[in-house]
Amino acid sequence: MYAVCRTGDDAVDEAPDPRTAAARLDAWWAGVEAVYDDRPDLNDPLQCALAWTVARWEVPLSAFAELREGLNTDLRQDARPGEAQVRTVDELLLYCHRVGGVIGAMIVPIAGHRDPERALPDAWALGQAMQLTNVLRDVGEDLRERDRCYLPQEWMDRYGVDRETLRRGELNEGYVALLDRLAGVADDLYARGWRSIPGLHGRAAYAVGLAALSYQGIGDALRRNGHDNLRRRAHLSGPARLARVPGTVLRVQRGRLRRGCPFASTTGDAGGSS
Repeated sequence: MYAVCRTGDDAVDEAPDPRTAAARLDAWWAGVEAVYDDRPDLNDPLQCALAWTVARWEVPLSAFAELREGLNTDLRQDARPGEAQVRTVDELLLYCHRVGGVIGAMIVPIAGHRDPERALPDAWALGQAMQLTNVLRDVGEDLRERDRCYLPQEWMDRYGVDRETLRRGELNEGYVALLDRLAGVADDLYARGWRSIPGLHGRAAYAVGLAALSYQGIGDALRRNGHDNLRRRAHLSGPARLARVPGTVLRVQRGRLRRGCPFASTTGDAGGSS
């Protein structure tokens, strides 16, 4: 699932120009549709793997369709550089849902959950939070390398922030306040996402929990940098990620005890019953 999603993302990000990116994205989508139409290209390893996956778990095609719409937002940014494609906070969160939140809709049926209907909106929130962290981390890089900006234009105007100032790498109080407010939105989404992580089956709860805490750690590093995402890139070192493993285990186990979740098997069958 990761490889298929990554390939769609790379179809846009790694293309030399918007026309090539559009053609590659169309080809990627045609491959996904072929799998769901039960006619995968048996010479394409990714299509074979996706076909194997969707034959075993109910991963919705609609999740891939949403992802495609999110990637089309990237494509529009590349086709019309300098033009605001994300005008409101709601549009930013919709973008984060399409390229991040829908990944939760793919993971929940594969991992298994004691209450999948309740888990789905929480999984959407967690994916949104992680993508919003990506957006906040990569503002400078996105502007330098692709002339993209995902910050909502309405909040940029409200806080007196413009693209030219950002391109020059100039931090000011308004920009820091804008990022701090968006970081607060991400914090709320992480809190919602964590509600259902303990209910994931088996080791999946620990894997997703560690990913969540690691991304939250990137947000913490950005705050420690004074929200300077224009001249430096917030990241976590390998040891810093490992240091989050014990906390992840404790948080998942506490969540399971609090909700009365039976402890899942640790045989490695993430989709098995707990």
